Amino acid sequence: MNTDALLTRLREALPAERVVTDEAERVAYSYDNSRLQALPDVVVHAAGHDDVVHVATCCHALGVPLVARGRGTNTTGASVPVAGGVALSLEGMQRIIDYRPADRLLVCEAGTLNGTVQSTAGADDLFWAPDPTSGGYSTVGGNIACGAGGPRAVKYGTARDAVLGLRAVDGSGRTLVTGCRTTKGVVGYDLTRLLVGSEGTLAIVTEATLKLLPRPALRRTMRAAYRDVESAAAAVARIMGQPATPCALEFMDDRAVALARAHAALDLPEATGALLLLAADGFEAGIDHDIAAIRAAAEGDGLLDWQAAADEHAADDIWAARKALSPALRGLAPKKVNEDVAVPVSRLAELVAGLRELSARHGLMIVNFGHAGNGNIHVNILADPDDAAQMRAIDACLAEVFALVLALGGTLSGEHGVGVAKRAFVAQEIDAGTLERMQAIKRLFDPAGILNPGKTLPDPVRA
Repeated sequence: MNTDALLTRLREALPAERVVTDEAERVAYSYDNSRLQALPDVVVHAAGHDDVVHVATCCHALGVPLVARGRGTNTTGASVPVAGGVALSLEGMQRIIDYRPADRLLVCEAGTLNGTVQSTAGADDLFWAPDPTSGGYSTVGGNIACGAGGPRAVKYGTARDAVLGLRAVDGSGRTLVTGCRTTKGVVGYDLTRLLVGSEGTLAIVTEATLKLLPRPALRRTMRAAYRDVESAAAAVARIMGQPATPCALEFMDDRAVALARAHAALDLPEATGALLLLAADGFEAGIDHDIAAIRAAAEGDGLLDWQAAADEHAADDIWAARKALSPALRGLAPKKVNEDVAVPVSRLAELVAGLRELSARHGLMIVNFGHAGNGNIHVNILADPDDAAQMRAIDACLAEVFALVLALGGTLSGEHGVGVAKRAFVAQEIDAGTLERMQAIKRLFDPAGILNPGKTLPDPVRA
């Protein structure tokens, strides 16, 4: 890469202090929450859409890799500059451009925090559906790039369901404007949903028109303890098979329950082998009916205890089990592989049983929890880096996890994305003909192949 030529071009339209070459500062943009790391050659801080156009135009002309990023909360390496080049930070682009409560929409720049959107909309009893764990500090652009979801996706959908339109810059520096500012619109191809979840490989989102929803007046939290994972999984299928949809339905297997118990004082029956954490929201006239319907579906063989939170403090106590998991896992094993697979809800019991068999056969602890209402389970494979046998077993076990998921009609990622971590397995889920068309779309949006290279899609098969 001709760094001097790149810097000269970048500085034609950007202040020198926003084009960074100091290694100590570049290190901060070399990794994300995946723990993967690769140092960019240059970091550029964009202040607006025109800056992104200029950077993309320069990189296209010189064939320089370009990776856009927000706060680096991604867990699959999607924002790591594995090919070097330019790391383009959108953190400074935080303007709310338009906010129309009557139209239930908000237009903001890509660097705006999810939490800022929620607080702005919340003042008018509205909200934006995506609520990832990192919602307080992850950016709207990052949420869109990875197709973020979260617990309430079971009722309100993911980022693909929550974006009306986008302004973006493709790999040659051209501006795209997609979608519209109405909740109905069928003119042209749906490029908005194409870009959501594309991890910055087709275009860099600079502005987004977000679809807001009315915030329910009431929310109730519940907990159901089961004898084993099979009875809990069967209950999930019953709950999701009736009309009253919970706004959260989280699952914890026996190992997750044991870990949570070791890190928090949980009032659970001793025989608890699996746990469901549930929430229902709505309005005074209907929420009691919904809760009764959900509880009726939760009843069945294996239910040991049902508890409804009497107030917010009690609700916090119920969710304490889920919140205790991450620190518990970090302390249990230095090496953790976290996959966010998803299967049809009706196949959840088969997934959990299969994961248990893989755990025993490979000699690895696997802890499962996640968004059961979507069939989206976080599979945590734990190993000791000092145990050579365990480290050798990880790759084989992971390959079998993915094979199991696909055999059950599932998908390799429910919300975290593909990035680097799952790229090698994508061809197992998507057939060759479909992949060929996706790669053709990639070439149309990014003819020089500079946008986030080495991510999302496998390399085209050479004839």
